[in-house]
Amino acid sequence: MEHNIYLYILVMAGVTYLIRMLPLALSQKEITNIHIRSFLYYVPYACLAAMTFPAILHATASIYSALAGLAVAVIAAYKGRSLLTVALLACTAVFIAERILPFLP
Repeated sequence: MEHNIYLYILVMAGVTYLIRMLPLALSQKEITNIHIRSFLYYVPYACLAAMTFPAILHATASIYSALAGLAVAVIAAYKGRSLLTVALLACTAVFIAERILPFLP
């Protein structure tokens, strides 16, 4: 499992680099189209999200605790909390959910 993480990171880095580098290498002028510039700006975030979202749902003992952590992280991020705060709140939500779930019917 550990080697898969490194492979995911390597693939993400390669795809991100190629998508951002190819337009610059193929174009002799500065890219002024606002849609293309916006697309190139968000590529790293989209690649990272596509690769980490499935791992989020399978990283805990239960899908319900994973969803609880995801929900808390999304809400905290939406409210503008720092990355460290979001991570700590999500981990706390998963910890609490993992402790409560065995007692639910």
